[in-house]
Amino acid sequence: MLAKYKARKIMGGVYAIKNRVTGRSLLLSAQDLQGSKNRFEFAQKTGSCVHPRLKDDWAVFGGEAFSLEILEELEKMETQTPDEFKEDIRVLSEIWLEKFDPLERYE
Repeated sequence: MLAKYKARKIMGGVYAIKNRVTGRSLLLSAQDLQGSKNRFEFAQKTGSCVHPRLKDDWAVFGGEAFSLEILEELEKMETQTPDEFKEDIRVLSEIWLEKFDPLERYE
């Protein structure tokens, strides 16, 4: 089991949590997208807010009003250090941030 865990592909990237009622999105990045998906789904099931910036809208509309959308994935290469992978994710996040309309984002 441990060998299987260590051999898995590590996928990081950029994602958005979108409020389907207001159309606003929170742009986030992670070195482990699956972990972010799991936390989001857990927050929806338990009624707890997944991120402090969403707190007010989460309280008004509920977790079911939000969706998680993967915008771009990046696989960690075996030759990359954790810091190199983190930097690649940061740059990718900046690129996506430039694409988003500030009026449609949670700040």
